[in-house]
Amino acid sequence: MHTSTMETAGQLPFDRSWFLHVNSFARSTPWLHAPARVWAEYGVVVFAALLLWSWWSARGRRDPKAVAAALWAPLGTVLAVGLNQLVGGAVDEARPYAVLPHVLVLVSRTSDFSFPSDHAVMAGSVAAGIFVANRRLGVVAAVAALAMCATRVYVGAHFPGDVIAGALFGALVTLAGWLLVHRVLVRLVEALAGTPLRIFVSAGPATAPGQLESP
Repeated sequence: MHTSTMETAGQLPFDRSWFLHVNSFARSTPWLHAPARVWAEYGVVVFAALLLWSWWSARGRRDPKAVAAALWAPLGTVLAVGLNQLVGGAVDEARPYAVLPHVLVLVSRTSDFSFPSDHAVMAGSVAAGIFVANRRLGVVAAVAALAMCATRVYVGAHFPGDVIAGALFGALVTLAGWLLVHRVLVRLVEALAGTPLRIFVSAGPATAPGQLESP
């Protein structure tokens, strides 16, 4: 059950003051409302495009580890977001506008949990997964993740602790999962390189198992 007090279960000590400072900044920057709202609500499309770009790039390089990492990134993200439903449901923190009714809110209000932020979990997970496959593209994804976290607070949807915890949780789940499954995934990619399904793991001709490698 949501609490109506400021000291909710998942909140960190700085959450209220940081959130109010950001909300005050939002009130004074109406020119930023529209782009922040669009990114906070629809930026997920960009993360999907980055995942696709990561896979396409790894496939073109014919690097089995990079391809495996690029394929794991979306799977790790789904896993992280799924686990976050359990964590968020257990903590059951109220949204900022539920405990601070007079704050500026730029997005539709919801009644679901606030901590950890699903959007931040997704962003952190995607950034970590892509970084393993392609470091340069991973930096781009990390910047996008920071922007997602910042805008989710800016639009009034989350406290700062919600997005910090969410991004870290998403990254940890994806990286831990990669450590556990990467050997199996790399072998699978190498095996697929010699089958009709090679179009998913290599831009080149079919190769014998274990022969797929970067040029």
